Amino acid sequence: MESASAPGTVLELKTRRQQFQTQSSTLDTRRRQAVCVRRACKKYGSKNNPNVILDGLNMTVPKGTIYGLLGASGCGKTTLLSCIVGRRRLNSGEIWVLGGRPGSKGSGVPGPRVGYMPQEIALYGEFSIRETFIYFGWCAGMTTEQVEDKLEFLIKFLQLPSENRFVKNLSGGQQRRVSFAATLLADPELLILDEPTVGVDPVLRQSIWDHLVQITKGGNKTIIITTHYIEETRQAGMIGLMRGGKFLAEESPRRLMEMHRLDTLEDVFLKLSKRQNLGLRRRSSILSSVTGVPPEDDVEDEMSGEFGDNVSVSSRRRSVAVTDGNMPELPPEEEGSSKFTMLNSMHMKALIWKNLLWMWRNVAMMLFIIGLPVAQIILFCISIGKDPVGLNVAIINNELNNSMEPCIPTTGCDWSLLSCRYLQQLQKRTVKFLPYDTEEEGRNAVENGWAWASITFPANYSDALMARIDDGRYAADWDVDFSEMKVVMDMSNQQIGQLLQRDLIYAYQDFTKEVTVACGYGEKLTSIPVNFKTPIYGPISPNFTDFAAPGVILTIIFFLSIALTSGAMLLERNEGLLERSLVSGLTGTEILFGQVITQFLVMFGQTVMVLIVSFAIFRVTCEGDIGWITTLTVLTGLCGMCFGFVIACYCDNERSATYVAMGSFLPIVMLCGIIWPVEGMHPTLRYISFILPLTKSTEAMRAMLARGWPISDPVVYYGFIATFIWISIFMSLAILLLKFKKG
Repeated sequence: MESASAPGTVLELKTRRQQFQTQSSTLDTRRRQAVCVRRACKKYGSKNNPNVILDGLNMTVPKGTIYGLLGASGCGKTTLLSCIVGRRRLNSGEIWVLGGRPGSKGSGVPGPRVGYMPQEIALYGEFSIRETFIYFGWCAGMTTEQVEDKLEFLIKFLQLPSENRFVKNLSGGQQRRVSFAATLLADPELLILDEPTVGVDPVLRQSIWDHLVQITKGGNKTIIITTHYIEETRQAGMIGLMRGGKFLAEESPRRLMEMHRLDTLEDVFLKLSKRQNLGLRRRSSILSSVTGVPPEDDVEDEMSGEFGDNVSVSSRRRSVAVTDGNMPELPPEEEGSSKFTMLNSMHMKALIWKNLLWMWRNVAMMLFIIGLPVAQIILFCISIGKDPVGLNVAIINNELNNSMEPCIPTTGCDWSLLSCRYLQQLQKRTVKFLPYDTEEEGRNAVENGWAWASITFPANYSDALMARIDDGRYAADWDVDFSEMKVVMDMSNQQIGQLLQRDLIYAYQDFTKEVTVACGYGEKLTSIPVNFKTPIYGPISPNFTDFAAPGVILTIIFFLSIALTSGAMLLERNEGLLERSLVSGLTGTEILFGQVITQFLVMFGQTVMVLIVSFAIFRVTCEGDIGWITTLTVLTGLCGMCFGFVIACYCDNERSATYVAMGSFLPIVMLCGIIWPVEGMHPTLRYISFILPLTKSTEAMRAMLARGWPISDPVVYYGFIATFIWISIFMSLAILLLKFKKG
């Protein structure tokens, strides 16, 4: 739609205003356009230091035209297009697309009424051309038969290779043509093409332009196209020259060159850019030269569509126009958008099929993903919780003549060389003896790290111990002192130190019991007066593997689910696939549920394999119902998947997502009672621990595995409830971030 020449007199300007005022309402005028943008303002950053992307921009795209949007990188073109398709929201101003507000109920935008070709390829490299068309066709509500019919025409028209060729094996130009074909597939009313002819053969480029001109002749199709080839847009019905978040001009190419008496659009763009730098705007000069004409906001708004922004009002007037308070109210039937819509069955079919097909095309990677938690639980069961063996202990036995003399234990009721008899019991456990001659040598061995402990037996150890047992409370102090072995230990390693202390005590109890029973004394004579009965839960000698296994199993499934889902979402997002799917009409909720369903299958396979390895192969203690144990593990994996969605929606790239995931790993492992009881924490940290995702589920898992408690026990069902709550929180956050994060 070409505009008339600029008014040069007061009478002419008044006449035009009267014409505008006698037209239908402003609202109806805007709704009749394919795209109508008024006083658009978009900014990022803080209020004190905003980064203004769109600065009071006006844009009018009549129906049935090709509109060329020209501007340098960073001028706001992509942001403007994102607002038009409903993926970003303005800070102020309004946008009408195909008669409705983008994102409003019933507008169809985003949706199949709009075809969007982003600047990125935004295609699945593992898919063939045919599979790519099927996916985007299903997203647009087309049947497979309709897709097949369109496929044949588009392959011939765009000179594409065989429909069975994978996208990743195509050249860059062929990939862009496939992307362009996917945009044309559903025959949308509005086509938005971002650099569609980059890397395309000149002959094919002209053929594409001829096709675009042809489909707009009927007046039912409108095209907005951005390109680096400025002269290419001579074939457009109207162009908008954009710079610094504003339009320098909005006119037909021929009219612009006539107005500025220049032969090329590049020269026009250069001239207007220089004028913008000097702060000279054509409309400012017009309004300042025409006296006695009062400003009228509505007329100004319509005239911006008539003359373009190259005759826009002064910056002072515009700064008033773009305030948030001046944003027009939505008509009642257009207000808001449906926040929660039912899942579209065709959309879900497309998403699930696409995700499963991607997994099938990446079988090796999927086998690695399923096998990774199995390898981790195997490493845990092999390396964690077992008693250390082969621990060096320095022995100084003064009952022998020297360290080289063999220490031969006696048997029966023989009270000689009791030190050798004790060492025989100790050697059955975890130690390896290093004989030394003096106590000082043994101490040096511990100090130098050659031994974990040093044991010294007095020269008359056996006689003194016999006297102590025989005389009891009447034993002489000399006998009491010389019946003790002296132990010096390295306690720098708590686990090894406590293990050695335990073994020294247990070996002594076994040794004294053996001697006293052989000599006819009572079995309990030398034992401590504490009788440990069989434990109600757990073995009498528990191991760390059984304690840590519940938390480790849940942690493995939880964090691998985070990696799986966040990686899949970020891959689609950073390659433009997520944005393209959303513009095609898919909702964030549908995309999330599509990922949940397909990733759930992988996570369920991981869970089953981990539990089989843990309980069937390594015999980790399992006293509870395996069904509820599996259910809790699966729910924890689902919780991790939802957390992964939150990370993917919040972070902009894989690096920051990795930092967030890894940053959450240690706090969860340390504070959720996985490797140390919650009761051992600082009181303040206990309260923090109780609200973390894995604390209650770990307690529930441990109660089922070690105690066999049923689902009716509060400790167990609290774990299930807490997991459900965290799933709901993470899923809600992911949906909100996906919906609102980009404005």
